[in-house]
Amino acid sequence: MEDLQIKIDDFKSKYPISEELKSRIPEPRFEFFGEMVWNMAVHALLCGKNLLLTGEKSTGKNVLAENLAKAFGRPLWNVSFHVNIDQSGLIGTDTLKNGSVVFEEGPIYQVATSGGFGVLDEINMAKNEAAAVLHSILDYRRIIDIPGSEIIKLSPASRFIATMNYGYAGTRELNEALLSRFVVIEMPRMEAKDLVRFLKKEFPLMKGTYADQFAELYSDLIKKSEAGEISSSGVDIRGIVDALDLVNSGLSVKESLDMGLTNKSFDPYERQLIQDAINARLPKGLTRKDIFEGNYV
Repeated sequence: MEDLQIKIDDFKSKYPISEELKSRIPEPRFEFFGEMVWNMAVHALLCGKNLLLTGEKSTGKNVLAENLAKAFGRPLWNVSFHVNIDQSGLIGTDTLKNGSVVFEEGPIYQVATSGGFGVLDEINMAKNEAAAVLHSILDYRRIIDIPGSEIIKLSPASRFIATMNYGYAGTRELNEALLSRFVVIEMPRMEAKDLVRFLKKEFPLMKGTYADQFAELYSDLIKKSEAGEISSSGVDIRGIVDALDLVNSGLSVKESLDMGLTNKSFDPYERQLIQDAINARLPKGLTRKDIFEGNYV
């Protein structure tokens, strides 16, 4: 880890950024936990590779991307591949400003020229037109060919981190030509010990006993999902964090967990299974004072 940090510091020294771009360096809301994945991702970026982060929801894909940009000291742009995103939305387009035609830079253009990091979110939702724009950017050419204009060479510090989930509406298989331009990390679910560390960091007043219990509850829900008893909608770290935020603000534990976990399933039988898992781990009548030390936050 020390050797990697030295290499990251060397990268930052070699590719300084302008003062006006420092505000785009993210301040991640969550710290990424997962040493093996972190090491693989850092090595890939240091080698000049583009990263594709795959896996189920709540595995920390965007959290990892933000933490990487922070560690490397890079300005970050996010591109969400919704149905209307096209070439002009990625690279930019001519627009009228103060009576003159000017080129309004898109996020891919800004990543390329600034030496920033670009997050290509849900890349497997990209239309063919949008995906085609990425080919010359992500391969050995590292250029943006703007029709009727100049060819832009990417900064040697520019990196792209794509994310994709499986099985969501509107997603599809990534075509081989685009896939070959990435190195791929399959994001594992967070292990119980890492989730305990994560919860203790996010909620410093949380008692260790209940950090363990919420981590075990998450593991129980994973097992139910893998066994086909419940869908993946009930397996949600974000939901656990949201529920704990609500408990910490004064809402009852049951109501908080209903909002954060149980009600994310719209099948009555599945909701009951999630509720049974909660009841097996957390005693009825549990209050904020049982879970947290001190006063409301």
